[in-house]
Amino acid sequence: MTVTIKNSATVGELIQAVAARLDNADLFYGHGTDNPVDESAALVFHVCGLDHHQAAVAYRQPVAVEQLERVDALLTQRVESRKPLAFLLGEAWFAGLPFNVDERVLVPRSPIAELIVNRFEPWLDAQNVSRILEIGTGSGCIAIACAYAFPQAEVIATDISAEALAVARSNVRRHELAARVRLVHTDHADGVAGEFDLIVSNPPYVPAAERDELPREYGFEPALGLFSGADGLDSARRILQDAPQLLSDHGALVLEVGAQWEALEHAFPTLPFTWLELESGGEGIAFIAKADIHVR
Repeated sequence: MTVTIKNSATVGELIQAVAARLDNADLFYGHGTDNPVDESAALVFHVCGLDHHQAAVAYRQPVAVEQLERVDALLTQRVESRKPLAFLLGEAWFAGLPFNVDERVLVPRSPIAELIVNRFEPWLDAQNVSRILEIGTGSGCIAIACAYAFPQAEVIATDISAEALAVARSNVRRHELAARVRLVHTDHADGVAGEFDLIVSNPPYVPAAERDELPREYGFEPALGLFSGADGLDSARRILQDAPQLLSDHGALVLEVGAQWEALEHAFPTLPFTWLELESGGEGIAFIAKADIHVR
């Protein structure tokens, strides 16, 4: 899978060449990028140590021979193994922040990132958010991004997977947030005390029967983070049942269920979910205030 390009290529020329190779391969995009060009740019910028915010200048820079060889090797791995690029690089970006990732966690890709950057406004009053709970933190990306967005808030993040929490712990250290982000090894919110002004969760929500239908790329991610019972809603049900006891009087739950949003509405027909619209795309993120959560 050699990249056919002269050794004096610029970053822009290399991105075009890599994108052409990716476009001809039988790959799935959905782990941080959704097309060959963006995936190519992510690969080339990572190897060359470039800042995406300076793309206009970076595209004109020459690529060193050793960088070209490294890009070529990673491109070959991506095409032949179908492993998500983020796992090959050991890094993914979320809400404008870098995170360590490997096969112990899902690749960060939740559209909740857009909400965090906007501090969940206008649905929340950011000034009233002093405690945040994330259920099912995985790599820790949502919890850490929330800590940046709400610098006055304490953030508690839970996960049932000790392996995932090891990755999350490395990211808390990377972002120097140990004083405000506390990781808890537990099932959902078992044993978590106190009230929270915001609960946010991107739990597993893929129905078990769809396991064999997913692209090969998903096979590199932990099944625990993807599948949740026959209809995909086992975890969401648990979160909705626990939320009223965990939320402050003015608190709210932000819950992502992706394509299962209609199934969630059918399962809880009396709950007034607000389905948030996002400029960057994505679906199935519900907002619901504590006062409206009545689960039998």
